[in-house]
Amino acid sequence: MKYLSSILLVFLIMTACKKENTTNATPKDTVVEAYYENFRPQYHFSPEAHWMNDPNGLVYNVGTYHLFYQFYPDSTVWGPMHWGHATSKDLKKWTNEPVALKPDSLGYIFSGSAVVDHNNTSGFGTSQNPPLVAMFTYHDPVGAAQKTTNYQYQGIAYSLDNGQTFTKYANNPVVPNSDNLVDFRDPKVFWHEASQKWVLLLVGGDRAMIYNSDNLKEWTYLSDFGQNTGAHGGVWECPDLFPLTIEETGETKWVLLISINPGAPNGGSGTQYFIGEFDGKTFTTSQTEEKWIDLGRDNYAGITYNNLPDEQRIFIGWMSNWDYGQVTPTEKWRSTMTLPRKLELHKNEAYFLTNKPIETLTENLQTENLQIQKKNEIYVFSHPELNQSKIAFDLPKPLNDFNIKLSNTDGEQLLISYDSEKQEYSLDRSKSGDTTFSDSFALPVMKAPANFKKGESADFSIYIDTSSVEFFGDGGANALTAQFFPSKPYTEFSIETKDKPTTITLTPIPSIWKEN
Repeated sequence: MKYLSSILLVFLIMTACKKENTTNATPKDTVVEAYYENFRPQYHFSPEAHWMNDPNGLVYNVGTYHLFYQFYPDSTVWGPMHWGHATSKDLKKWTNEPVALKPDSLGYIFSGSAVVDHNNTSGFGTSQNPPLVAMFTYHDPVGAAQKTTNYQYQGIAYSLDNGQTFTKYANNPVVPNSDNLVDFRDPKVFWHEASQKWVLLLVGGDRAMIYNSDNLKEWTYLSDFGQNTGAHGGVWECPDLFPLTIEETGETKWVLLISINPGAPNGGSGTQYFIGEFDGKTFTTSQTEEKWIDLGRDNYAGITYNNLPDEQRIFIGWMSNWDYGQVTPTEKWRSTMTLPRKLELHKNEAYFLTNKPIETLTENLQTENLQIQKKNEIYVFSHPELNQSKIAFDLPKPLNDFNIKLSNTDGEQLLISYDSEKQEYSLDRSKSGDTTFSDSFALPVMKAPANFKKGESADFSIYIDTSSVEFFGDGGANALTAQFFPSKPYTEFSIETKDKPTTITLTPIPSIWKEN
C-alpha cells in the first residue's frame, strides 16, 4: 500500500529527471555495522536505513535477481516514494544498489513490475541487448491534495545495463487515468505466449483491470475482474497473475494474487488469491470462498518474479502490516521482506496454493539433531542460535492438538497452536516482547483454517530471524508470518503434543551481511 499521510499535502519536483543514477556510496564497514542494530534481521532483506514497503519489479536477468521496492530515503516513515534496489545471485545474499527511480514532475514512483523485453518490442534496446523495462504508477501529490480523481497513472522506464540505471520514457504516461479512478495503480506486466502479447494487470479500487500491448507503450483495455468476488473490506492492490501446474493432476490453472488493505481476516492488510482460467483477455473463476496466501499479519503486497527459468514462481512479500507498520520499534530502518518462497498449486478436495521458502536458503548449512527433553507430553530444547535458525519436524496425520512455544529467559513467548476439532492453526504474540507501540499489534490472535496435502505425515518448518517468525505447516499448505520485538534473543523451544515428533532439527542460518 502507498500510505497517504494527512500532513503531507504538496510535493512536486519541477525538473523531470529522465536519467536515474543516484549514487549512495557508503563505506563497506559502515554498512556491515548498520546491520547489527537492535531487532535487525540477519538473513532477511532490509534496507540499510530508512523506510521500505512493497516489493516492486521482481525480475531475473543475466544471472541477477532484482529486488526493487518502495523506498523513502529521508525518513523511517512513509514519504515521497522512490524505487529502492537490491540485487542477488542466489536469493540469499543481497547487495544494496543505488536508488533506481526517483520522483519527477509527474509524481511519486509507486509500485509496479519489470520485464525483460527479449524481442525488443519496445524499441528501447537491441536484439543483442534487450532492455529491462519497468512499469510503475505515477502518483501526483498535488492532485491528491486537491482531491481530484485522476492523480494516478502508469509510466515506464528502461535499462540497458541490467538495472543499474534507468531512462524514463519521454511520452509518459503510457496508461492515463481516463476513467478518473481514485485508486488506479500497481501494474503487473508479463508476456503471454499464447496470444503473443504483453498483458498488464492494474487495480482500480475494487477490481483488477486487464490490458494488452504489442510494444509496452500502447495499451488496450480488455476486461476487469472481481467487483463482486473475493474480499472487499478495503482497497485492492498489487495484482499478479501466472499459471501453475497442479502436482496431483497435471492440469494447469491460473492464479491471481490481490492484496487488500484493510480487510484481511486477522486485521489490517493481507493477500488473497483466486484460482481460475485466463485466455489472454479475461480471468474467470468458479471459486466462491476467500483464500489467503498467508494468514499471519505480516505478509503483504507480495508478487512473483518474472523471467525465471523452468517456469518457477518465487514470491516475496513485505513483512509488515499497515495497522502498525510505521511505528514498529526500530530506529534507523523500518521494514523487512519475507523470505523468497516457492509457490505451488495442489488439489485435495479443493484447489489450494502452497508457499514455502526456497530450498537453497539452507543449502550446505549444518543441520543439528537436537537433544530433546521430554516432560509428560512436552518436548523441550534450548539452543543459543535458535533466534537465527530453521526448526523442522514431522507429525503423523490426522493431526492432533499441539502447542509450540518459542521463548527467552525473560519469559517473553510466542505461541503457535493447532486445534484438531476446529482444524485451525493460531499464532499468539501478545506476550512476545514489546507490544506497547500499537494497540493493534498484540491482538487479535491470528487464526488460520488448515489446508491439508495428501500423505500420512505433515512436515513443519519455523524460520526465526531476530524479530520475525515464518511458520509453514504441512509442506507450506499453511503459512503464518509475524513480527515480534523481544528484549533478548529467543533460545527456548517446546512442543506439547500426544504424538511424538520425528527428530527435531535445527539449522543455524548465518548473517547475510557479514563480510566473508
